[in-house]
Amino acid sequence: MDPGELEAWLQEEDSAGAGWKKADETGETIGHESGRMIVEILKRNPSRDSENYAEEDIPHMRKVVAYCKRHLAQEGKAKQDPKSKSAKSLKNWGHDPQKT
Repeated sequence: MDPGELEAWLQEEDSAGAGWKKADETGETIGHESGRMIVEILKRNPSRDSENYAEEDIPHMRKVVAYCKRHLAQEGKAKQDPKSKSAKSLKNWGHDPQKT
């Protein structure tokens, strides 16, 4: 997903309810927070030039790739049902299973 698509998705109600809640009082899910971080990273480096990422971006990007890879391997439903919790959660992490 590009930053605009992800940002728009994160504003939808379906986005807010998908995934595990953080262990704080905000009520935000871990994936939703990750999505906001992904948008920031992509806006800072729209060309996706590896030389232009900040040092703190790399661990989060690795976390995102690992999450998406693991969940796509485990959950075929995300591709079959765009309304499933799995599909919504993957979108929070910047991956739209309907596009692959």
